[in-house]
Amino acid sequence: MSFIENLIANTIRPEIRADAPYHVSESSGLIKLDAMENPYPLPPPLREELGRRLADAVLNRYPVPTYASLKHQLCARMGVPQGYDVILGNGSDELISMIAMALSGPGAGPRPVMMAPVPAFVMFARTAMLAGMAFVGVPLRADLSLDKEAMLAAIATHKPSVVFLAYPNNPTGNLFDAGDMVEIIQALGETGIAVVDEAYSPFARASFMQRLPELKNMIVMRTVSKMGLAGIRLGYMAAAPELLEQFEKVRPPYNVNVLSQITAEFALEHIDILNEQASRIIAARTSLFEALSALPGITVYPSSANFLLIRVPDAAAACAKLVKSGVLVRNVSKMHEMLANCIRVTVSTPEENSAFLDAFKASLISH
Repeated sequence: MSFIENLIANTIRPEIRADAPYHVSESSGLIKLDAMENPYPLPPPLREELGRRLADAVLNRYPVPTYASLKHQLCARMGVPQGYDVILGNGSDELISMIAMALSGPGAGPRPVMMAPVPAFVMFARTAMLAGMAFVGVPLRADLSLDKEAMLAAIATHKPSVVFLAYPNNPTGNLFDAGDMVEIIQALGETGIAVVDEAYSPFARASFMQRLPELKNMIVMRTVSKMGLAGIRLGYMAAAPELLEQFEKVRPPYNVNVLSQITAEFALEHIDILNEQASRIIAARTSLFEALSALPGITVYPSSANFLLIRVPDAAAACAKLVKSGVLVRNVSKMHEMLANCIRVTVSTPEENSAFLDAFKASLISH
C-alpha cells in the first residue's frame, strides 16, 4: 500500500473507512422535490427588510454566546412551557450529535445504546456509529405504525441510553400513536432519555412540547428548516432545565452564526407568514394524495408531514424517468426492506405538484 493508504489504515476507525459520505443529489435544472423543503420564499418586501438587517450584521465579531434574544423568541413563539429553555444547534443533525456525544464515552464496558423505530431518519443510526454507540432499530409494523410491544421488549433487553421517536416519522410521514409513545417514554424511567423529533410539526399540528413537565426524561427537538428556513441550518431542543444544562456542556461555542441568528429572529417576527405557507402545503398535500391514490398499481401512504411516501412497481426506473422529465424525488428503497420500491416526494407549490404528477403518470405508463 502507499504511504497515504497506510496512514489512513493506521489512524482512521475501521467503521469510518467502511462507510460512505452522506450523499446529496445534484439538483441543478430540476424541480427539486427530494429534500422536504418549503418551496415558498419570503414575500419581496420582507426579503428587502431582511437584506437591510443582514447588511448591518457585525461580521467581525463572534456571535453573542448565549443567543439569549433568539432563544427567548423561540420559547415565546414555539410553545415552549414556562420555565423551560432551548439549546440551539447547526440544524437538527448537530443536536443529535450533541446528544450522542454526551451519552457515549470511552471504556471497555458495553457500548451505550441508541434505539429508534425503523425505518427512521438516517442520521440517528449514522450518528450512533460516528459516536461509537450501538444502534438498535425496532421495525415498524407492516402498516408502518409503531410496534409498541416490540419497542417495550427491546427497551427491556437493550436498556438504551436514548430512544429517538420522530413525530411525524421520516421517511414514512405518519404520526405514531401518542399513547404508545407515552408508554415507551415512561418505560425508560430514570435510565434512558426519549427524544421526540418534531422536525415536521408545522404540517402535523400535533406536538409533545407542552408535555415536557409531565415527561421529565423527554427532549423535544425541532428545526426551522421545514418551515422555510432550510438555508440557515438552525435546530433547537427543549427539555428539563437540569437535563438541558448537561447538553449545554457539549455544545460547541458560537455554533450558530450571526447571519442565521438574524434571519431566524426576523422570521419569527413574521411567523404568521410561515404558518400561512404551511397551511398551503397541508392543503396541497391533501390534493396530491387524492390524485396519487387514484392511480393504478401504486400505494400512497397517508402523511402528516410535507412529503408523501409512494410505493411503485420499480423505484429506480421511476426515479430515472422522473429525472429525465426534469423532476427530482428521493428513492428510499435501500433505506430499509420495508421501503422496497418506495419513493418520497416533497409536497410543493400547485405548479410543481402538477408537473410532478404529469411526469409520474408518464413514468407509470412507460413502465
